[in-house]
Amino acid sequence: MDKWLQFLEGQGARNGGEPGALDFNSANSAAEGRPAGFLAPLADLGLIALSGEDAASFLHNQITNDVEHLAHDQARLAGYCSPKGRLLATFLMWKTGDTIFLQLPREILPAIQKRLQMYVLRAKAKLADASDAHTALGIVGDAATAVLAKHFPHLPATPYAKTDSDAGSLLRLADAGGQPRYQWIVPADGAERAWLELAAALPPAGPRAWRVSNIRAGIPHIAQATQEQFVPQMINFELIGGVNFKKGCYPGQEIVARSQYLGKLKRRMMLAAVESATAKAGDEVFSIADREQPCGMIVNAERVSENASACLVELKLAALDAGTIHLGGIDGPELRFEALPYELKDPE
Repeated sequence: MDKWLQFLEGQGARNGGEPGALDFNSANSAAEGRPAGFLAPLADLGLIALSGEDAASFLHNQITNDVEHLAHDQARLAGYCSPKGRLLATFLMWKTGDTIFLQLPREILPAIQKRLQMYVLRAKAKLADASDAHTALGIVGDAATAVLAKHFPHLPATPYAKTDSDAGSLLRLADAGGQPRYQWIVPADGAERAWLELAAALPPAGPRAWRVSNIRAGIPHIAQATQEQFVPQMINFELIGGVNFKKGCYPGQEIVARSQYLGKLKRRMMLAAVESATAKAGDEVFSIADREQPCGMIVNAERVSENASACLVELKLAALDAGTIHLGGIDGPELRFEALPYELKDPE
């Protein structure tokens, strides 16, 4: 990691003291978080690698999505819940060769890996932190197509499709603002070359720009501040493919299933903008109709200008009809809600 960060600094990155705070002197790192296309080093994300003949069956019994039928040409979202059905982590998951990879924020990786390890017991499964063996590059827009085509036999055509080559794995993720988004998971020894090739086609931006694109795509991520705060449906996780209701049991499965089948959901995650540069995951929001009790919580937030942030906020749906919603207290800045890129719908 240190060598990679030093390389990026040599390419013009400003190191803000931690991997997720890297930034570049680029318009793509600043206003509105809606760049025409960019390249970002996802240094704030880490990887847990699972291997062994029981790896798939072990993980299948721990998380919210199907692992046993995970194909090599696809990626999936998945969650890891407490026994009470509250999310401890959300993952991007894929399989390369005989190894299953779970991508999640580095800040919670050690604790999540340790917790999963506790349940391996007699299963023939091995967990390892593979963060420094691979480098994740976030790519937004079509400008890098020619570069990627030199390294992969074909580009993934739809969200959560994946292709592999000697150059690593290329994952298509949910689009944002009508633009395709990819992650290139590069072996660490090839990261510098890949960066230089891509940077000739796309302007560099910091990880924050990628996190803003996740928010625009309506894709939530559990951070340290929001662990055990949300049942998956509260952050729309079943709507974006993160929960399989036909698979077997996993920690919290009964509560997740009950939330799905009891009828109309009362809490959801919405996309919003707020005039605050300091909004962050875990901040509470309040309705003008109830000054004392919070009606929801910020799931993810990222600064998009000097005095504004984009955010995903979980809240009581009734609060939307009761008046304005404010950050931090009723005297805080008002949230301005925007349309999500997918439809909110109740369980059928």
